Amino acid sequence: MTLLRSFLLLLVLCAVPALAQESAAPPSPNGDQVARELIEILENDAARAALIERLKQTAPAATEAAPQGTVALTDLSIARQLAEYTRGVAEGASAMMRALGGVFVNFHQAFTGALTADYEALRALLLNLAIVALGLFGSFFVLRLIANRLLSRIADRVAARRGLARLGTIAVATLIDAGTVLLAWALGYVLALNAGSFPNGQMGINQTLLLNAFLVVELSKLAIRIVLAPRFTALRLLPVSDDNAAYWSFWAARIISLLGYTFMFVAPMLAANISPAAAAAIQVLVMVTAVTIGIVIVLQNKDGVRLWLSEFSARRGHDGLGRLLAAIGQHWHMLAIAYLLALLVVWFANPDKALPFMLGATAQSLIAIAVGSLIVSFISRFISVGLRLPEDVRQRLPLLEARLQAFVPGVMTVVRWLAIAGIILAIGQAWALFNFIEWIASEEGLNVTGSIVSAALIVLVAIILHVVVASWIEYRLNTKVGKVPTAREKTLLNLFKNAFTVALAIFGVMLALAQIGVNIAPLLAGAGVVGLAIGFGAQKLVQDIITGIFIQFENVMNEGDAVEVAGRAGVVEKLTIRSVTIRDMSGTIHLIPFSSVDQVSNMVRGFSFYVAEVEVAYDSDIEAVKQALRDAFEALMATDHRDVILDDLDLQGLIALTPASMKLRARIKTLAGKQWGPGRFYSETVKRLFAERGIKTPTPRVSYVPSVSGQIEIDPGKA
Repeated sequence: MTLLRSFLLLLVLCAVPALAQESAAPPSPNGDQVARELIEILENDAARAALIERLKQTAPAATEAAPQGTVALTDLSIARQLAEYTRGVAEGASAMMRALGGVFVNFHQAFTGALTADYEALRALLLNLAIVALGLFGSFFVLRLIANRLLSRIADRVAARRGLARLGTIAVATLIDAGTVLLAWALGYVLALNAGSFPNGQMGINQTLLLNAFLVVELSKLAIRIVLAPRFTALRLLPVSDDNAAYWSFWAARIISLLGYTFMFVAPMLAANISPAAAAAIQVLVMVTAVTIGIVIVLQNKDGVRLWLSEFSARRGHDGLGRLLAAIGQHWHMLAIAYLLALLVVWFANPDKALPFMLGATAQSLIAIAVGSLIVSFISRFISVGLRLPEDVRQRLPLLEARLQAFVPGVMTVVRWLAIAGIILAIGQAWALFNFIEWIASEEGLNVTGSIVSAALIVLVAIILHVVVASWIEYRLNTKVGKVPTAREKTLLNLFKNAFTVALAIFGVMLALAQIGVNIAPLLAGAGVVGLAIGFGAQKLVQDIITGIFIQFENVMNEGDAVEVAGRAGVVEKLTIRSVTIRDMSGTIHLIPFSSVDQVSNMVRGFSFYVAEVEVAYDSDIEAVKQALRDAFEALMATDHRDVILDDLDLQGLIALTPASMKLRARIKTLAGKQWGPGRFYSETVKRLFAERGIKTPTPRVSYVPSVSGQIEIDPGKA
């Protein structure tokens, strides 16, 4: 029997590492004796040989059982893991039910006197706890009264403050409130070390549990008071009403106190002094009570939260997020109740691991939602407010503000969706739905994120370059600041802007695709094939571009020039590499492709002439007519038009004799494109002088000649 017990003990010792992972069962009362017997056997050569022989005889059975155990250990399928999890849940529930049964038995034994307990030690324990609790909570009550008076005065002063001054005052009030907790906790420690049945300088573990539970609970309640400030509206951080602040602070403080003191003080004390079953029963009772209170709070605020979410959705104009929040508001209470019940069930199944995980995941999710909501709210407010540039910048770059207002909100929208994605990832990471941090730290995650970030940076740099170049061109073309651009500069700068934008878009997209792993070689080859197909199928387009390139090289016309192209005369408003846009005298816009242009007549290059051709009657004095033309030019030079006139009157005299009149010509040389204004004034002056001096212009005369048939024929007569 001694040999058999030693053999069994050896098997138990070999299985200790595996058993230690599942349970921590207490050692057998006879463990020390069996260990001593095993040591004696191992020290005796004959007994050790007999033990080895016995182990060899049992080896085949162990070998036969090994494969099954190996399969069980290496079976890591989802079905196996699910089975292990459900088995653990069932065993946890069974253990909980046995614990409940045990606690009822222990309570029954305690009330009937069957439970063996040291009543003297229990009485001393309760006395020491009563002394510490009375001093702790009494001092805290007195300190809170003093602190409330100070906080009331601070609240009266902070009511008229704003910004950083208000935040600083709230910080001072928080320090005062926290000081009451810490000072009461310190007084409790001093009292526990110097009072009771323990020697001076010593204290019991139960007093320590009470003091630590007090510190954690009251600091947690302090956090609630900082945010809600139910008694002092001026110190409140959240924009809620006094009734809501008092309601939520009341219930939050009660639930924190109930859970904190139970799990950090009452349950450990019962487990150490009465029984673990009693501690488990108290924990179950408190958890059920806390969840019940939570469900009642949810049902009481069901309609209020629904209306608040609906109003929030209406303020957002019922956009995508607003509609989502409104839908959540219709059923949020069901989700909240389901969460509370799941929390209770998880705690029943595995209070040591599952409950801390669920509470930690919940806290992390709330923090992620709060931080993400602040970021999204700031971005949304920035988008709604818009971007405003200083007045001097708007004068220099009139289109920059509109360009930024079209660009920045788009970028902010992308950032907002990235923040929402970050919230989702943080929640998934907290609930262990996926391990994003581990993935992003891996080689694959680094490659993927690096590619995405690189592509995003390329696109962002391309957009910034476009804004910078477009703004520089806009500044260069602005006639109000800097050097006035010439017509040639206007044309070339606009062409450069268009070409740069196209090239930047193509290269930016190609580089971004290359960064995310897209092979751009087929795209480049395909672009070449497409370009060749366009070259064959769109000959007119190619002709437009080639003709436009030569027109630009030859500098035959620029924006603002008065030209005649393809039978259309007007002012050039826009030039591209393919076409020219002309506005005629009636204001009509004509878009003329260069393939239809065979001749360009530019009327504003170098200088211009106003050509005045007048016809006078045959009986007019030619010298008098010439003098009238000279006098009209003198009158013209007496006006502001003289600034654009470059030379004296070029009076060419008589140039033609017609059957009805004599034709004379005069030319006025002006700056390029400035001939029409002086020409109109000169023509008006000539007409007036002819009328004053009796110079007649040819007038058609009608004579009636009888025909042979007796009808009257009309014959234009001579002047």
